[in-house]
Amino acid sequence: MTDNMAIERSRTVAVVGTGTMGQGIAQVALVAGHPVRLHDTAPDRAREAAEAIAGRLGRLVEKGRMSPDERDAAAGRLSVAEALDDLADAALVIEAVVERLAVKQELFARLEKTVADDCLLATNTSSLSVTAIAGKLRLPGRFVGLHFFNPAPLLPLVEVVSGFATEDTAATRAYATVKQWGKTPVRCADTPGFLVNRIARPFYAEALRLYEEQAADPATIDAVLRDCGGFRMGPFELTDLIGQDVNEAVTRSVWDAFHQDPKFVPSLAQRRLVESGRLGRKTGQGWFAYTEGAERPAPRTEAPAPAPAKVTVHGDLGHAEPLVALIEAAGIKLRRQKRGGHFTLPGGGHLMLADGEAVFEYEGEEIVYFDLAHDYTTATRIALATAPTTSPETLQEAVGLFQALGKEVTVIGDVPGMIVARTVAMLVDLAVDAADRGVASAEDIDTAMRLGVNYPAGPFEWAALLGYEKVSQLLGALHTRYPTGRYAPCLGVVRREYEERAR
Repeated sequence: MTDNMAIERSRTVAVVGTGTMGQGIAQVALVAGHPVRLHDTAPDRAREAAEAIAGRLGRLVEKGRMSPDERDAAAGRLSVAEALDDLADAALVIEAVVERLAVKQELFARLEKTVADDCLLATNTSSLSVTAIAGKLRLPGRFVGLHFFNPAPLLPLVEVVSGFATEDTAATRAYATVKQWGKTPVRCADTPGFLVNRIARPFYAEALRLYEEQAADPATIDAVLRDCGGFRMGPFELTDLIGQDVNEAVTRSVWDAFHQDPKFVPSLAQRRLVESGRLGRKTGQGWFAYTEGAERPAPRTEAPAPAPAKVTVHGDLGHAEPLVALIEAAGIKLRRQKRGGHFTLPGGGHLMLADGEAVFEYEGEEIVYFDLAHDYTTATRIALATAPTTSPETLQEAVGLFQALGKEVTVIGDVPGMIVARTVAMLVDLAVDAADRGVASAEDIDTAMRLGVNYPAGPFEWAALLGYEKVSQLLGALHTRYPTGRYAPCLGVVRREYEERAR
């Protein structure tokens, strides 16, 4: 039923604004079979964009992704509109102009006088309110957000954003249309940051906070989140790619939009980086150097240590249970005890999964924390944390154990929640809160985070792996140690924890 509501391929799609994003969106609609009309206020820019798109279609032919006949047919459907009046017959107009509210409002006010009343109007804004852009329109019900990700021809995700006045038929029509184009649409209410930019904030924010707390250097934090957490890129290399100024501006925008909620607090360290002009790849220097011949700093990795002869497993290790099979496969003698939820090393030290507490709190005990991994079987690195009072012998036994399992080992500072566990707990918290506020479904949130930012699992998938009791425990312990409200678990996490216990 939804698919039947898609705009017919014979109908014209117009794109206003022909920068990188506008060109990408136009190419997607063109390849999907629509006549596409480009318009830009800058003289000759639309014509230059049409030539650039034709060039990219040619490269698709060279790569075998499009036949010459398909390229010629697509090029024949692409045209330039010198004036807005030339868009009068469009069934869909997508705007991709500068991110300024007044500019977008003025554009759509003019478009509304040009197109038919059944024409769908859409903005590709990534940071402005869809509701506000449509606020002065005569027919705001037909207005939606279609947030494509750059590069639009390659990335599958499109956030279909409903403003306060958007009619369901308009959102459904937009959803069906981009799905027909071969994209993966997700529905989202008009909220600061929409889905990806709202829920992804902890991925950057916790890494920056850990850096400020001197838990580890940027290269090491990146390596742990990649090699242990399963994330495609680390937050420091990713923000260098995005641009530190862009990433910090999005963070600050979301923080301000949520009335400076402590869960979205920007980083002073990132602010200083932006102020220094070190914006990442585009300036040749960000967290890392990108000048010719520059070498990336290596993450902290421990030297080889002997494997312990035996290990005792106490109780159920939960998500870390696969480590037991790895230990047995490594030929290390294994004993099991019924109670606990941790390992005991030969020297008597305890090896525990990060739970939001710090090692220094265990006075008189030999404790080593290990970080959360997405998949302990495939993870290539494990992070450990100890207190200054932990003996070198206990640490070496822990290092040797994980090295015997084929993992590189990184030792970080003694910070509550470590790196991966802390980040994932916050991602789950923001996702649950968004779902419970009707921003999007759990399924759409998971899809958005997997496709939009290449996470190894969506937040609800992480929660299913860990259990809400573990997530709530992590957040509660962090909140006790950082009583600012940043880590206080949302009501939805607590509710799900109780429901989980009752099953």
